[in-house]
Amino acid sequence: MKLLTALLLVACGTVRADPFAPVAWLAGCWDPQGREPGSTEQWMPPAGGLMLGMARTLRQGRVVEFEFMQIRAEADGQLVYVAQPQGRPPTEFRLVRQGEAEAVFENPMHDFPQRVIYRRESAQRLVARIEGSMQGKARGVDFPMTRASCP
Repeated sequence: MKLLTALLLVACGTVRADPFAPVAWLAGCWDPQGREPGSTEQWMPPAGGLMLGMARTLRQGRVVEFEFMQIRAEADGQLVYVAQPQGRPPTEFRLVRQGEAEAVFENPMHDFPQRVIYRRESAQRLVARIEGSMQGKARGVDFPMTRASCP
């Protein structure tokens, strides 16, 4: 009986699918390959309609780049990636494509990048990618990472 009730609620649209299902695998700590130890990207699990992330890059023991990120669910369930590199004002990228192991966010009006992509290669590896056009030329930058223990 409980199963039948649950199926009816889903069929009637009363129960919504989890909007974070396409990106929940991001939660945790990730070490960028080829970067100095202490460089990291970390994502909190989804809660309250939001995933919070932060990243830092060290060079010779000093922070040379940092970024605050969030993935939030809009009222309609649409996911939006918000980036604040170096603490700049937020830039929003809307989810335009998703799969079991990929999420593509886009903002065609942004200077660069216009797309932010997270692609899970395995439970222990992912590639973040930014891409778009810069001064009329296509450009893309990959950031391969491996899962790490969170402090």
